[in-house]
Amino acid sequence: MAELPPAPWTAREDLAQLVSALGAGNVRWVGGAVRDTLLGDEVADIDAATVLPPKEVMARLREAGIRAVPTGIEHGTVTAVLAGGPVEVTTLRRDVATDGRRATIAFSDDWREDAARRDFTINALYADPATLEIADYFGGLDDLAARQVRFIGDARQRIREDHLRILRYYRFQARFGSLLDGEAEEACADLAATLKGLSRERVAMELLNLLALPDPAETVERMLRRGVLPVVLPEVGSDGIAALIALIAAERKSGTPPAALRRLAALLPPDPRVAEQVASRLRFSAAQKKRLATAAGRTAAPDDPRALAYRIGREETLDRLLLAGADIAPLTGWEIPRFPLKGGEIVARGVSAGPEVARLLRRLEDQWIAEGFPGRDRIEQLLDAALAG
Repeated sequence: MAELPPAPWTAREDLAQLVSALGAGNVRWVGGAVRDTLLGDEVADIDAATVLPPKEVMARLREAGIRAVPTGIEHGTVTAVLAGGPVEVTTLRRDVATDGRRATIAFSDDWREDAARRDFTINALYADPATLEIADYFGGLDDLAARQVRFIGDARQRIREDHLRILRYYRFQARFGSLLDGEAEEACADLAATLKGLSRERVAMELLNLLALPDPAETVERMLRRGVLPVVLPEVGSDGIAALIALIAAERKSGTPPAALRRLAALLPPDPRVAEQVASRLRFSAAQKKRLATAAGRTAAPDDPRALAYRIGREETLDRLLLAGADIAPLTGWEIPRFPLKGGEIVARGVSAGPEVARLLRRLEDQWIAEGFPGRDRIEQLLDAALAG
């Protein structure tokens, strides 16, 4: 029997208290925490599965003095708020009905039945908190060792149950996969049109999560070639793939962390209007829409990166530089300064409050930027000269 290797999170005292509250044998760790620990990756979130019904989970946690939040209790999920971070505790389930977007579930006490409704074999690994023994019902350990992302059961059936699994497949393949699963590849391509029925928010979340991975370019190119990407991003062509590859290389060379919106901008044509249309279609926030459109308005590398950063923002300028393949050194360690002159100072020098003050401020600010953001003494000189003029 395979065992989960000891990790810092498996020794957490608050998790031991959670297991004690729910009862030994009633709970197992499941999903990403188990998978990532086996791979030696950092564990971000911890999920637990239990045979106990949600109301009993709530009662036991409260009795043990653990705050319990019914975050998705109708679907069996209760969040235990612990000192080391929240843990989602979900009652074992089976699907009663699915329509590609949502599922009607029933609670279960059968671990294999719960595993059978999960998407990929590598996500259906359970670990006993006491012994760390792993329960693997569908060959997830072998697939993890082979770096293969494989659907549990029939790939087409799993996608028909939840169309988002197409995008999830590609995201997991980009992160974990080196060996392609032929059945999964064909199923995703054949059923790509079903993505049209999903909410735009769910599609956007998966796309951004995919693009935020260290190097998703090969996967994104395959999505384009297999006809999957055009369903959700018809604006992307081969030029976009080339731009994404170049951007990832520039990020690595400069040591800049990945940014999903910057990478999405690389995939899109360099046209802010197109970017705004995509952002609206994917229901991005106003801030996301603005950043995407600004990045999509890229041209050649700016002559003065610091001046551009002052006017449009540091991250937006970083996007422009990296998309242009330009040096980001001018922004490294540099903080955007604040213009050291107020309108009241101009009024105090005898200029009547009103449009003339605003015009003078803008002119002086332009001079200050053009001269490389000099200190207060230079601002005084510029102001003296302007008033004398």
